[in-house]
Amino acid sequence: MCTLQVYSSQNLASFSSNLKPKFKFSTTNVHKSLKVLNKKPHIGFCRGKIRAVGTIPDKQVDANEPEEEDEPPSIDFAFVSSVLLPDGTPDVHFRTTVGGQNLRTYMIETNIELYGPYARTLLNCSGGGTCGTCMVEVVEGMELLSPRTDKENDKLKRKPKDWRLACQTTVGDPNSRGLVVIQQLPEWKAHEWTPKRLSFKDDSP
Repeated sequence: MCTLQVYSSQNLASFSSNLKPKFKFSTTNVHKSLKVLNKKPHIGFCRGKIRAVGTIPDKQVDANEPEEEDEPPSIDFAFVSSVLLPDGTPDVHFRTTVGGQNLRTYMIETNIELYGPYARTLLNCSGGGTCGTCMVEVVEGMELLSPRTDKENDKLKRKPKDWRLACQTTVGDPNSRGLVVIQQLPEWKAHEWTPKRLSFKDDSP
């Protein structure tokens, strides 16, 4: 792309008069060059034939498209707090993870309250299974949890069968899918609620 700058004859004359070696300036060449530039360019068209090579059948197009992959296995959690919300409904926190994890570890890592008044290090055994302070109630999804250990049978022999020690509980395996509903701090809950269909939405930070 070029830029054409055109000066008037008066500007060129004044420019030439200011030069010490005087010379005559002729605008004849300028006018000639402008006349040449004002000519309309010749535009030509080249006609050619268009030939259809072929089409791909619809079935073949669908076969070439990549197949949608199934979502990887995961387990959904609903953790119900022991304290109700101001409107009187349960305070539920949702999480999603891959199976095969220890329940206590996962609750601590995802900021789910587990110990309540026993949260201080000296008030619990830090996952050793000897204090019994990490008790939870399994409202739904018991089939996804590992069987009770001997430590659980000892600490929970006077508790309901759906109570577990989080530190002794493994949730599923890497190929597991399903929903687990956990009531936090069952000894401290001051309400009763009936589990209904949950609208799952992971609210982890």
